[in-house]
Amino acid sequence: MGLDRLSPAPGSTQTKKRLGRGPGSGTGGTAGRGEKGYYSRSGSVHQRGFEGGQMPLYRRLPKRGFTNVWAEGNEVVNLRDLKKLADTTVTPETLKAAGLIRYSDSAVKILGMGDADRAYEVSLCTVSESAGKKIAAAGGKVVSA
Repeated sequence: MGLDRLSPAPGSTQTKKRLGRGPGSGTGGTAGRGEKGYYSRSGSVHQRGFEGGQMPLYRRLPKRGFTNVWAEGNEVVNLRDLKKLADTTVTPETLKAAGLIRYSDSAVKILGMGDADRAYEVSLCTVSESAGKKIAAAGGKVVSA
């Protein structure tokens, strides 16, 4: 067995139908395109969203709002979710290891929903005002990066 003896599985490939090769081929003349009209011409391809000359839906709907493509979002973690951490140190790496955030290099904000059950030491994360008070009340501290 060598590379020169490899071939596709039987029936897996078909030869391309050669159109417009005379009347005896069965697909000569108009080559399966019909007589007249847009689709009989060369270059007869519609754009995406073309609706036959009708005003397309994306142009009929009103335009509202603005989406900033350069916006950098925060990954949000609530205080009640910090119970899943094995340790009291809260960093993006420990949150990623616990499955609380998706990416360890993204910006993280800790919100104050729930209570701080331990004295957490938070670093490299943004903390809301209510979460900061609850962490301080539990004996923890927030280290600003």
